Amino acid sequence: MATLNAEHINPFLMSAKKVLQDTCFVEIGIEKPTLKEAKFASDSWVIIIGITGEMRGQVLIAMTEANACNIASKMCMMEVTQIDDFAASALSELGNMIMGNAATVFSSNGIGIDITPPTLSHGEVSFTSNYAKSLCVPLTLPDGKVDLFLAIKQDD
Repeated sequence: MATLNAEHINPFLMSAKKVLQDTCFVEIGIEKPTLKEAKFASDSWVIIIGITGEMRGQVLIAMTEANACNIASKMCMMEVTQIDDFAASALSELGNMIMGNAATVFSSNGIGIDITPPTLSHGEVSFTSNYAKSLCVPLTLPDGKVDLFLAIKQDD
């Protein structure tokens, strides 16, 4: 299995940081990455986006219901107290923006990837990947956090 290095991880981190800062108008911190099982509690919202091309796998963007409402509120510029269809659409678009930005960075580095449309999951769920371990990078907002899970590998 090919191992991921900083040049494979940083485009996702920088894209997530930039998009969250630009859409939520807050500073984003990046905490230390860890290998972690992609397992989520009942109050979780997870944006799932697949990657194909020269790299394969999936990216999960996970947050609690409170953080999802907070992010959707900032994106929609109105108070969101529950994730309805409108807020769910905003969260899915957040995933599209992050991954589209990352795909552009990879392309400029000579690595071609495509992304799948986002799927939004709510509730208690876990994901297992047999081909790549999940690297979890917590991204901190002033009033919450988002966990970015990367389960990807580059084709040999």
